[in-house]
Amino acid sequence: MKKLSRSVSLPIAVCLLFGLAACGSNKDAPSTSQSSAGGTKPAESAKLRIVWWGSQARHDATKMVLDLYSKNNPGITFEPDFSGFDSYWDKLATQSAAKNAPDIIQMDAQYFNEYAGRKQLADLSGINVNDLDPNLLSAGKYQDKLFAIPIGSNPFGMVYNKTAIEKMGISGPGDDWTWDDLFQLARDIQPKLEKGKYALRDFTIDGEVYEMFQLSKGKGPLSSSEGKLNVDEQTWLEWCALFDKLREEGVVPPAEITVSEKKYDPQLDLLLNGTVLIKQSYASDYPAWESVQPGVFGLAKAPRSTQAGGYIKPAMYWAISAESKHIEQSKQFIDFFINDKEAADILGVTRGVPVSSQILDYLQPKLNDAAKAQLGLINATKTDANPFTVGPKGFGNFIVDFNKVGAEIVFDRITPEQAYRDIVKHWEADIK
Repeated sequence: MKKLSRSVSLPIAVCLLFGLAACGSNKDAPSTSQSSAGGTKPAESAKLRIVWWGSQARHDATKMVLDLYSKNNPGITFEPDFSGFDSYWDKLATQSAAKNAPDIIQMDAQYFNEYAGRKQLADLSGINVNDLDPNLLSAGKYQDKLFAIPIGSNPFGMVYNKTAIEKMGISGPGDDWTWDDLFQLARDIQPKLEKGKYALRDFTIDGEVYEMFQLSKGKGPLSSSEGKLNVDEQTWLEWCALFDKLREEGVVPPAEITVSEKKYDPQLDLLLNGTVLIKQSYASDYPAWESVQPGVFGLAKAPRSTQAGGYIKPAMYWAISAESKHIEQSKQFIDFFINDKEAADILGVTRGVPVSSQILDYLQPKLNDAAKAQLGLINATKTDANPFTVGPKGFGNFIVDFNKVGAEIVFDRITPEQAYRDIVKHWEADIK
C-alpha cells in the first residue's frame, strides 16, 4: 500500500491528543500483555502481519503500541501496513481472495458482514470484552458469533473550520441545528471567501451523508434491519435538488474538485487544504484534522429535520483472518490493545473514543480539548441517536457504487431519476 506522507512528528501526534501528562512516564499503567484486563498468557513467538487505514497520527500511535507489545513480548514482531481509506479495501480484497490476508485486520462496518459471511474471519471468543459497550459489541457479531472487536465509539456529524468562520463574524453550528441551518450557513459564508474556495463539500457523492439526511426525514437507513434496500426515492430527489441549487450558486466546488479529494491527505483533503470550510466527519477522524492544524476545527452533531439524523457506530474493529496461522497470538494482541492502560495512553482517541468503560474512565482526566471534542460529539449524539444498522453482505461495495452514481450527477451526465434507478441496479448486483 502507498504510505501517507508524514505530516507531524511522532511525539507531537500523540501529545496533541492529551495533556502533557500523557507524554511522560506512566508508572502505574500495566506494561505487559499479562497485566491487561484480559489476563492473557505470554504470547508465543510469531511475526504478525497487521493492516489498518487512517491518518498519520493514527499510524504513529499504532506503531508505538506495536513496539510496546514487542518489547514486552520478545517473541512477537509485527509486519505493519497502513494507508488511507480509499486504497485499503481493494488491496485487502485481493489478498483475501488469494488466501493471503494479514493476520490482524482493521475492519469497517460497511464490509464486516461481507467478510464474515464468506467465512474469512476467525472466531474471537476468549478475548476479554467485559468492559465493552454491549450495543457496540453486538455490531461485531455475525450469526451470533463474535468475529470483530469494536475499538472505538464513533458518531457521525460535521467538521468545520471554526477559526475561519469566527473571523468572518458568523456564528457556527448550534447544538440542535437543522439541514436548513447548514445550507444557510454555507450561503452566508460563501460571499466572504476568495475565488476557488467553497463553504461546503458537495455531498451528492457521499452515501453516508445522504443516509443522515434520510434518517432525519424519518425514512430510516439505506439498508433495513432485514437487509433490504431502503433508499427513499422522493427523499433522494429532494437531496439532489438541494445540491444542484448549491452547485449553481457556487457554494460547493465544481465536479472535478469534488471527486479529486483524498481523505486525510494534507494536500488533497478539501478541508485540510482549505478548499472547503465544512464537510462530514466521524468523531474518529478528528485527530487527523487536529494533528495537521491544531485548534482550527470544530465538530458538530448531524443536522436534523423532522427528527435527529445522527447515529453512533463502531469507529472500526479489529478482526483476524480465518487463514491466519497465528490466531491465538493475534487474539492476545487484540486483548492487550483494548484493555491495557499503557497502550491506551499512547492511542488516546486516534480510533475514536475507547469502547472499554474502564479505559475511558482511566483516560478522561487526561483528555485535552481535542479529545474532549470527540467525547462531546458522542454525548450530543447519543441523546437522540438513531439505531445503527450493519449493512448486509456486499454493502461496502454498494456504498462505493452509490458514490460513483453521485459523481455522475455532479458531472451532469445523468439525471437524479436515472441515478435512483442505477442505485437500485447496483443494490441488486452488489448485495448477494
